[in-house]
Amino acid sequence: MNAVQMQSARKMKRAQTILFFIVLLGLVIWSSIGAEFSFGALFSGIGESFRFIFFDFLPPDFSSLSQLIEPALQTLYMSVVAMVIGSVIAGMLSFLAAATTSPHPYLQIGVRAATSLFRNIPVLIWTILLVAAFGLGAVVGTMSLILISIGMLTRSFAEVLEEIDMGQVEAVRAAGGSYFQVLSQAVVPQFLPGFIGWSLYNFEINVRASTIVGMVGGGGLGFILQSKLKLFQYQEASMAVLLVLVIVLIVEMITNRVRERII
Repeated sequence: MNAVQMQSARKMKRAQTILFFIVLLGLVIWSSIGAEFSFGALFSGIGESFRFIFFDFLPPDFSSLSQLIEPALQTLYMSVVAMVIGSVIAGMLSFLAAATTSPHPYLQIGVRAATSLFRNIPVLIWTILLVAAFGLGAVVGTMSLILISIGMLTRSFAEVLEEIDMGQVEAVRAAGGSYFQVLSQAVVPQFLPGFIGWSLYNFEINVRASTIVGMVGGGGLGFILQSKLKLFQYQEASMAVLLVLVIVLIVEMITNRVRERII
């Protein structure tokens, strides 16, 4: 490529970059108008937000801590059950969803499509639908978390299976191993570290999501938080938020330590 061609290519690239930013700016302006967003409205509400947080919401009412222990434990129970059941079901489905282990391509497509439905519908929507069918309570929250866990973990586990060393798989097949022997001797040992790591990560996500689930009737700390906000008991709600933060940090610390030791 001569100097003239290089200069022409640079000019074209510069023009494409300028055009990209013009289109991006136009998209931002158009979206802001559609969303009725403005910096004036944003800054006008900052003072009121600070007043609410520092005068109404804070400090937390520590005397209400004893009332929050049981809902906090319920949040953990929901997260653990959803993680275990979701991991087991997703683990079995992932062998059907991964290209390296699925017995048939059509079965792979069907499983991926079904679990994609679970994953792409937000947990909030699942909870609202299940509350309408089963009523309020931790059972509904647990069911919502299980559905989301299955959707997320099936895809994650399938990707782990698709990244395994196929040399070990071919070696077992060449030795005359059956489909289940290939899975047990060549696939599962490589799959286990990813299975444990993603399951623990899902537990962290469930703890966070359980608060949102609870606010629409799924039980746990989220339900208590929503109740306190509706009753304008902001300092007790602040204590619930603080407790959620502490639980999330503790769970994250524990799961990180477990991952470091096991994986």
